[in-house]
Amino acid sequence: MPESQESQERAVKMGLSRGCLLCIKVQMFIFNLIFWLGGCGILGVGVWLAVTQGNFATLSYTFPSLSAASLFMVTGSVIMVVGFIGCLGAVTERRCLLLSFFIILLVIFLFEVVGMLLFITLRDQFNQYAEDDLKESLVLYGTEGNLGLTNAWDMVQIKFHCCGVRGYADWEDETGKISVPKSCCMELTDTCTSDSEAWWKRGCYSIVQNYVNENISFVWIFAVCIIVIQVLGLVFSMLMYCQVLKAEKNYD
Repeated sequence: MPESQESQERAVKMGLSRGCLLCIKVQMFIFNLIFWLGGCGILGVGVWLAVTQGNFATLSYTFPSLSAASLFMVTGSVIMVVGFIGCLGAVTERRCLLLSFFIILLVIFLFEVVGMLLFITLRDQFNQYAEDDLKESLVLYGTEGNLGLTNAWDMVQIKFHCCGVRGYADWEDETGKISVPKSCCMELTDTCTSDSEAWWKRGCYSIVQNYVNENISFVWIFAVCIIVIQVLGLVFSMLMYCQVLKAEKNYD
């Protein structure tokens, strides 16, 4: 085969390879930009939860800093960093960045899948642990150094018209006192804290749980969209990595 014909065929292959690479490059950049914006959205949700529902986090004394708001803010920040690496890898066509992006995104995706499966399968155990943890926090109500926890319980019981975790009996069971905080009273009187007829009868845990479930549905929809974008990011990053490697071989 003449050398000129080989050069032409090689030029055609390089052109096709470069065209495919450019197409994947644009698509990967767009998806990573969406991914990065999704991280901004999750971070924003975390900040919103911290501002509006921050008092709920202080109800737990075991993990006071581990709250939905903190998890959303950390997750959003990580997604923003990973999305930036993906955009940078798409623009610069650096194989090391593309491979790093793929590995990090794959690890995050696997953690998310495992976490969702554990939450679904161990949901009852998680609820039981949360209830037990909240009951133990009743002992610290009104004690020195636990002003945040005290205010949180008062706020929840007043806002949701509830008393205790499962019911007002939790206060006696945990503290040994035949009385409840004033925030449990339907109407404030001098003797309401020792009169069981004046207390809210429903426990706070189920009410707060229903409240959160009703207001968190949009977050789950958002999370599913992020997972779909992650899968597309994995596909496009690996396709672009292969195309960059193929283009480099054609240039050699």
